[in-house]
Amino acid sequence: MDISTPILLGIVEGLTEFLPVSSTGHLILATKLLGYDASKWEVFNIVIQLGAILAVVVLYWRTFWAVLQGLMRRDATSIRFTRNVLVAFIPAAVIGMALHKRIEALLGDAFVVAVALILGGMAILAIEWRAKKTTVTGVADIPLKTVIGIGFIQCLAMIPGVSRSGATIMGALSLGVERRTAAEFSFFLAIPTMLGATVVQLASHRHELTAPGAIGPGIIAIGFVAAFVVALAVIKAFVSIVTRHGFAPFAWYRIVAGSAALIWILHG
Repeated sequence: MDISTPILLGIVEGLTEFLPVSSTGHLILATKLLGYDASKWEVFNIVIQLGAILAVVVLYWRTFWAVLQGLMRRDATSIRFTRNVLVAFIPAAVIGMALHKRIEALLGDAFVVAVALILGGMAILAIEWRAKKTTVTGVADIPLKTVIGIGFIQCLAMIPGVSRSGATIMGALSLGVERRTAAEFSFFLAIPTMLGATVVQLASHRHELTAPGAIGPGIIAIGFVAAFVVALAVIKAFVSIVTRHGFAPFAWYRIVAGSAALIWILHG
């Protein structure tokens, strides 16, 4: 198998996992555009997301270490930080397990991705326009009620093209969390969410990993590394862009990319 294929898909994953543009949607469109068998690459696309998640652990290791030390001291701030991440994860875990088969059925539908990109872009513009100033400037300071709301809003990302990061960030923003904190909360929430999604995918597709012609561990590892390296750079740049310019640039990108994909699908 051409080594450029997993590298290309890994780059796409690393570029889009933490941007509000839908990494899964882009991987689905990429596999369709390049003529790949979407079902064959489904597990690969899920597992390489862990490469992007590892980038969060590396970049924010001081934060995680401080929280871990704080938990050992029973520090209130560290406890609230951990509580917020875990509570926001629960709705996705419960609903994701309940609707696992239906979600999988949508993972090869490029039309759904294109429409979701466009509608999501419009939603981001609307939320940005109505966003209010707030004093919630830290993950540990997000109220529990708001955390629960963000957790349920994240479940919208089970529709490919919606974007997990986009749903959580926009959900947080609409509920009164400032931009940088909303983005960072999305990063931290990605860790249990994507770990859970990967475990479920591997469990349900474990026989496919060793089937003739399957995407093997070596190819997955290449995509994993590519996603990790690219995500390291993207996370830093994303926080800087959001702090200065907000999320509107990503909204317009979604609308343009979704429209182009829709035209291509309908007339291709």
